[in-house]
Amino acid sequence: MLLFARDGSGDSSWNRGLRLRRCAEVSDDGLPWGYGALMIVFLHGVPETAQLWDRLRAQLEQPSIALGLPGFGRARPEGFTATKDAYVEWLVAELTALGEPVDLVGHDWGAGLTYRVATAVPQLLRSWVADIANVIHPDYRWHDFAQIWQTPGEGEAFMAQRLEAQPDDAAALFEMFGVDHEAAVAMARENDATMSDCILDLYRSAMPNIAALWPSVTGASPVPGLVLCPSDDPFGDEAMSQAVATSLGAQHRNLPGLSHWWPLQDPAGSARVIEEFVKSHS
Repeated sequence: MLLFARDGSGDSSWNRGLRLRRCAEVSDDGLPWGYGALMIVFLHGVPETAQLWDRLRAQLEQPSIALGLPGFGRARPEGFTATKDAYVEWLVAELTALGEPVDLVGHDWGAGLTYRVATAVPQLLRSWVADIANVIHPDYRWHDFAQIWQTPGEGEAFMAQRLEAQPDDAAALFEMFGVDHEAAVAMARENDATMSDCILDLYRSAMPNIAALWPSVTGASPVPGLVLCPSDDPFGDEAMSQAVATSLGAQHRNLPGLSHWWPLQDPAGSARVIEEFVKSHS
């Protein structure tokens, strides 16, 4: 089911005439579908699962749920292509099923999808928060890992090596970016062949970069937004992040001393930043 109709530029436009459906479940919090008012919805990135948010969500006063991307710690539905557009279509269906506009918080690829929804389907949101805004800047060049994953043969070899590694060894990569050992090992254990294949399909659908394929993603968003910029994120770029925030009409906030996996490094502080922003628009 296509929720977006592609035009000649390679961008996509919202097709209001198509019926939405819910494609997958969310984490089990005992919250019924249709309960969307004042709901914070979290969306993880790569190579992660919805458990990325557990520590942070435990610090929140407001109700929240964490969506799990298909293929990331969960099954990949039959026929699901795992492209950037497929994940947007899935996310739109999930948010629509909640029944009310929500406060969406995205990290990494979850952030990329958040920017897309905030500019293409803003009626689904009350507000949004996202990091790594530089990835949607028109001049962005994919990081070294992404370039490996986007290269046929090299990407498959990289993923095969990851799958063969023991969790303690694979965890060392996450620890390099400030993740504590316990969380790093947990993330390493979540990796499997399904996730690896989805990562390759996702990154190969985003060449040469996101802005080239979704030109409207850097346009103004009509709902309140906050761009987070961890100071020590090796995948970030503060100047590009600020430029994107300006083009989106969003606030910009630095996270001093934090790296790419800030939800794990400082869950209490990060929860305060998110909840203060969300409450300011209640």
